[in-house]
Amino acid sequence: MTVIAERQRPRTKPPEIRREELMDAAQRLFLEKGFSTTSVAEIVNAADVAKGTFYLYFQTKDDVLGALQVRFVERFCERTDAAVAAASSGSWIKRLDVWMRACVEAYLDDVALHDLVFHQFQPAMRDMKRANLVVERLSSFLVEGRAAGAFSFEDPRLAAVMLFNAMHGAVDDCLAEGASVDRQKLIGVVTDFCRRAVGC
Repeated sequence: MTVIAERQRPRTKPPEIRREELMDAAQRLFLEKGFSTTSVAEIVNAADVAKGTFYLYFQTKDDVLGALQVRFVERFCERTDAAVAAASSGSWIKRLDVWMRACVEAYLDDVALHDLVFHQFQPAMRDMKRANLVVERLSSFLVEGRAAGAFSFEDPRLAAVMLFNAMHGAVDDCLAEGASVDRQKLIGVVTDFCRRAVGC
């Protein structure tokens, strides 16, 4: 009888995969235990790597949290970009509705992770908001829509900042109530407000 040896996991992995695995392990632990009570030793154990491997990619667990924040924003943008691209054949107004719906749903789907990666950085919140990739994308979208004659506003960046913060604040207010969020009602209110704000 022939015995086929079990395939062993590769001893080495590409750096980008190893880094993602460390981030995934840290994210699970931060969400389960809290950021302050999670140690680097626990992260490396969860990722099944040597402690020295951690320091090839991150100096501290604060660095991991920063990387998780960047990944959160990138994935948020990918999700909203995909939604808007799928609606690209519709009117600019409908595409704005889709954008805001995608933002609300992406936020609600990952509230715990959002709070983890942003609420640990309170002292630097103003700088972080200034460098918001979602706002940058929304600003570009609004510029295109205005050029097409669909929107009316004075300053595209400030318009994007106000729309984004209106959406964000509305979601936060609903979450603060403690009851389950009526997504359709919330999305309807947000999209109606945004339409009016850009002169639709």
